Amino acid sequence: MDYKILLKEVGIVANDVSQRVWTVAEAKARLSEILRLAETEGPQHIGTRRPFVVVPADAWYERMRSRQPLGRWLVENMPRGEELELPDRHECEREVPLIDQEIR
Repeated sequence: MDYKILLKEVGIVANDVSQRVWTVAEAKARLSEILRLAETEGPQHIGTRRPFVVVPADAWYERMRSRQPLGRWLVENMPRGEELELPDRHECEREVPLIDQEIR
């Protein structure tokens, strides 16, 4: 979910607060505000040495659900209805790229 696009669509311009990196001490003191900002303005970054990001749970689970294994994606999105011309692997005079060029 792209919060900046969503905010622009409803006529709200995101301010620089959502872009800042909160210190751990600030995050402890202002947790309620950080949670509210994460819900309304997008991910909130906490810490610099060991950075963390606060996002709403629904946004996190939506992102995790949308992933699928690369192998499945390749099979589902392979070209259909096209005949690929594959060279015969047992052909004696088959040119092997790079190896044949070095010998010559």
